[in-house]
Amino acid sequence: MSTPQPPDYQRYRTLAITRRGPVIQGQGSVLDIQMRAANGKLPTAGHDGHFELAEIWRDVGADDSVRCAVLRGEGQGFSGGGDLGLVQDMAQDFAVRSRVWREARDLVYNVINCDKPIVSAMHGPAVGAGLVAGLLADVSIAASNARIVDGHTRLGVAAGDHAAMVWPLLCGMAKAKYHLMLCEPVSGTEAERIGLVSLAVAESELLPKAYEVADRLAAGSQSAIRWTKYALNNWLRMAGPNFDTSLALEFMGFAGPDVREGVASLRERRAPKF
Repeated sequence: MSTPQPPDYQRYRTLAITRRGPVIQGQGSVLDIQMRAANGKLPTAGHDGHFELAEIWRDVGADDSVRCAVLRGEGQGFSGGGDLGLVQDMAQDFAVRSRVWREARDLVYNVINCDKPIVSAMHGPAVGAGLVAGLLADVSIAASNARIVDGHTRLGVAAGDHAAMVWPLLCGMAKAKYHLMLCEPVSGTEAERIGLVSLAVAESELLPKAYEVADRLAAGSQSAIRWTKYALNNWLRMAGPNFDTSLALEFMGFAGPDVREGVASLRERRAPKF
C-alpha cells in the first residue's frame, strides 16, 4: 500500500504555509499558517480567503506528517474581518450568499473536526472569519493588547459564524450577550480574564509562546491528545443546533436592508443609522 502524499499547500494564495517544530518523518511536524495581509495592513477574508480558511483544515487533518498547526496573522493584526466587496456581493447575489454560507459552516465544523491540535496566536485586531478559527482553536493565545471584536450587529446581521456556539461556553451567557449584541471590543488581557482565550501574553512573547505550546503538542502522545480533543469538542458539537440557527439568521440578514446601511457606514467611516 503506497504512502499518501502530503497535500499541495502551494495552491493556497491567501495563506502562507511553512513547516517548523520537531522533526518527524524528516520534516517539521508543526504547520505554520499565516493569513496574508493583501492590503499590507490586515488579513481580510475576500472570496478566495474565505474559502481557503475553511478548506485548510481538511488538508491539515489529511496530512500524516503534521502533528499540530499554528494560525497567525500577517501585518498589523490577526484578522480584519470580511472584505466589504464580498459582503456586498453576498447581499446582492443569492448564489454567492449560498456559497459563502456553506463555507462559513464548513469553517466551524472543519476546525472542530480536524484531529490535529490547533494553536492560534492573535495580535492586533481579531475580527471576522479569522476570529472564528482563532477562538475555536484548541489553545488560543492573544497578545495582551489584542482587540477582539465580533462585529456582526454593527454590520446589521446576527452574530452567526461561531459565536452562539462557543462564546457562552467560554465566557458565560451574560458576557457573551454584552459583547456580541453591542460589538464591545475585548482586549487580550480581558479575554483571558473572562475565559474567552486560553492565555494572554505580551505581544513580544506571542509567537514564541504559540510555538512553544505547538512544539509540546507535537512531541506528545498523538492518540492521547487527539482523542482528548475529540471528546472535549463534543461540547461544541452539542451546540451545533445553536450555531446552525445563528448562521441561518445571519445569512437571512444579508438579504435584508440593514446590511446595506452597515456596509455604507463602514465605507464612509461613520456610525450606522439603522
